[in-house]
Amino acid sequence: MVRLVTFRFIALTVLFSAVLTTPGCGPKAEVPVTEAAPIDTLAVLKEAYVFGLPLMLMDLTRQQLVHPQSPMYAPANQFKHNNFFPDANFRSVVRPNVDTYYSTAFLDLGNGPLVLEVPDTKGRYYMLPMLDAYTNVFAAPGTRTTGNGAKNFVISGPGWTGSVPEGMEHILAPTPMVWIIGRTQVNSKADGQQVVPLQKQLVLRPLSPDQPAVAPPQTPPSASDPNSTVRNMDLEIYFNKLNELLAANPPAAADSAVVRRMSALGIGAGLRFSTEGFSPTAQAGVRQMPEALFKAFEEGKAMGANSVNGWSLGNPKTGKFGTDYLGRAGIAVFGLGANLFEDAVYPVCGVDQNGEPLVGSQRYVIRFEEGQTPPVQAFWSLTLYDSEGYFVPNPMNRYALGDRSGLKKSADGSIEIYLQKDSPGKDKESNWLPCPEGSFNLLMRLYWPKPEVVEGKYAPPAIVKVS
Repeated sequence: MVRLVTFRFIALTVLFSAVLTTPGCGPKAEVPVTEAAPIDTLAVLKEAYVFGLPLMLMDLTRQQLVHPQSPMYAPANQFKHNNFFPDANFRSVVRPNVDTYYSTAFLDLGNGPLVLEVPDTKGRYYMLPMLDAYTNVFAAPGTRTTGNGAKNFVISGPGWTGSVPEGMEHILAPTPMVWIIGRTQVNSKADGQQVVPLQKQLVLRPLSPDQPAVAPPQTPPSASDPNSTVRNMDLEIYFNKLNELLAANPPAAADSAVVRRMSALGIGAGLRFSTEGFSPTAQAGVRQMPEALFKAFEEGKAMGANSVNGWSLGNPKTGKFGTDYLGRAGIAVFGLGANLFEDAVYPVCGVDQNGEPLVGSQRYVIRFEEGQTPPVQAFWSLTLYDSEGYFVPNPMNRYALGDRSGLKKSADGSIEIYLQKDSPGKDKESNWLPCPEGSFNLLMRLYWPKPEVVEGKYAPPAIVKVS
């Protein structure tokens, strides 16, 4: 299950009571663990776990999506186009959207570069963000960056020394593993029929006709989602799988300090990690690390950092994390595949102006003063979900409202959106977003936000409870 929601992550401190009392962790001939430095060793293990978490989640997601048994299957280096307009019966992905159709592909550039052919979208907004193995967005072709005209790109992995054919643009990927999560604007279910032909013109093909195809995975994907799989994974299995991934997808030069610290404990390309030299108490403590870290991530999310007017606004570093490994891991856990802030921002809200949870037994209004609707260069929407993150059944089959919904203005030029279970009256139904009986939450999508959003100078207005 791929969660495409961005959350702001704050610094978390996780304390572990276990200590290492015996030398011998990692390569026995290298730096031993001594009585004098047990806490440092645990700190490095925690750092290594957090550093590698996005890479592990990316690989598990890749395994699920490129395996023939997957319901969302597409072979490596080929697009999977989603052109189904979800309704209240849709339960395959949490927080589905009715704004875009997805075109996704996992790339394996180990056998050579690929050509990406993009059609002329005739003015329709689209984006094709590309994530490396560590979840950094290293390129984002689309309306914002390359325009809506037809384009051809050559996507190569690190170390490629060939030449780019005339008329094509070169995109250098930092790692051989790449995930493209493309989105094309959809204005309604009927409008979706105009998008399908455009999706079919999105093509990936080898640059060289002699380039061998990528072999499909032999091992069936895990039955559980990537987060659960990692959370329950034995630490030795985790770190040794991470070692394989680090060899295939070398870290950036900026990561050299953490790479050096990890290598002393047997974590790195070509190394082997073992807890064989750990005391029983230390082994028990280390094996509790995944659960402790995931719980810490959950607590960080629940604290609603960077919250204004009840809206959690997200992390401006998303997609370009640098050495913010904790923030990178947090967003991988809660929003794997998140976009650059420059492409899309997703404020989230579950409370009213008094900080009380939103519930369908109450009536609410969100009011945009004249000229104060979300500042975007593409489009925006407000989507309502139940407590589990799914659409709410309603007679109007309406799950979102936005700048393409024909919202009516009040006499003073403002726009009010009514959030309630029952109709606010025929004259106001154009601005009504139906709520469930119980709790609910809201997600605002701002595509190609203007600089004031990216710079954190804009926040949506509070949700006001109506007496």
